[in-house]
Amino acid sequence: MSDEEWERFLRETVRDTTGAPVEPSARAREVARRLREHPGQPEGWRTYSPARPRRRKVWYVTGLVALVALLVALFPQQIVGWFGGDDGGQDGAPLAAESEAPRKAPDAEPDLRPTLAEPFRGSPAARWADGAAGITVPPAKATGWMDAAQVERALKQSRDFLVAAGLDSDVLRGERPTKAIALLNPHQQDVQDYLRTALSSKKPDPDTDPLLLFSRFRTEQTRLVGDVVKTRGRLTYREGKRGAVEVTADVTFVYPVTPAADSGRDAEVLRTIVRRKVVMSWDDPAKVITEPGTMSLVSYALDMTNGGCSGPTGYFVPPFGTADEQPTDEDHLIDPYDRSKPVDANDGTTSPDNDCATATRS
Repeated sequence: MSDEEWERFLRETVRDTTGAPVEPSARAREVARRLREHPGQPEGWRTYSPARPRRRKVWYVTGLVALVALLVALFPQQIVGWFGGDDGGQDGAPLAAESEAPRKAPDAEPDLRPTLAEPFRGSPAARWADGAAGITVPPAKATGWMDAAQVERALKQSRDFLVAAGLDSDVLRGERPTKAIALLNPHQQDVQDYLRTALSSKKPDPDTDPLLLFSRFRTEQTRLVGDVVKTRGRLTYREGKRGAVEVTADVTFVYPVTPAADSGRDAEVLRTIVRRKVVMSWDDPAKVITEPGTMSLVSYALDMTNGGCSGPTGYFVPPFGTADEQPTDEDHLIDPYDRSKPVDANDGTTSPDNDCATATRS
């Protein structure tokens, strides 16, 4: 018997015995003395079973893992932001959603050329969200003539306009942007004139170039690589003129493209990078002639890289076959992924800047 079991036996014997006294042994006397001096649980006595606490710990760990997995599945970008900060944590991890204006350009990426299998490699856009998911919509609160629910609807429709103008697969192939046009106030005459000219002219001028609002490629020249367009940007809003809710969209789109006639596995892949800033006014129908569910355009601006530099054609014209021939203008460099710098607005009264710059990366 172990010492603990022997002490237990003697403890029970001392407590329960009522017969004639028996001379105890030296060991029994020592145990009895300890029991009198320290009543209660004997020194070294163990009463718990290790199995139950272990099962409880396993349950806690399993529950925590399940909870984290659920949160990551529902809110991947937000969770990444919690653990990785603004840059999404370790290299290659998705970036958290853009909730404020960046303070600097993205860090440099490895100098890797895009391929048909990996069209975004070597680019900051590899860590951006896909499509509409990369356009951050802020929480809605009552502003101007709208209550919170109406502001929320206006924000959703503003993002719908960006999706219809810059991500719709039919529009990207050069078809008419019907869904986007349906969200524009039909009574805003200057915009209606712009749309009519921009979408019908074979030789648009800088002020009537449809690319100012819509992304388009000639299918006989250019083919999109895959179904993913990377985006990064956000919506903001404030009270505008006459109590309107003025929504500003600042979004960068990255389109991976390849020559339409080249279908080989080693086909050249370029990225056309487009940054648009569009200011939209959701007007009070009591003060401005408008139609329900439509907004007026206040201003718009465009920056593009690998979209053509000779003059407006109404379509992006990626410079295939010239990747190693582009001259470098050291006095006019631009990082197309740098969203920390402003975009100059075009209000329709002046021509946009058509000067060509040298992109520091693409």
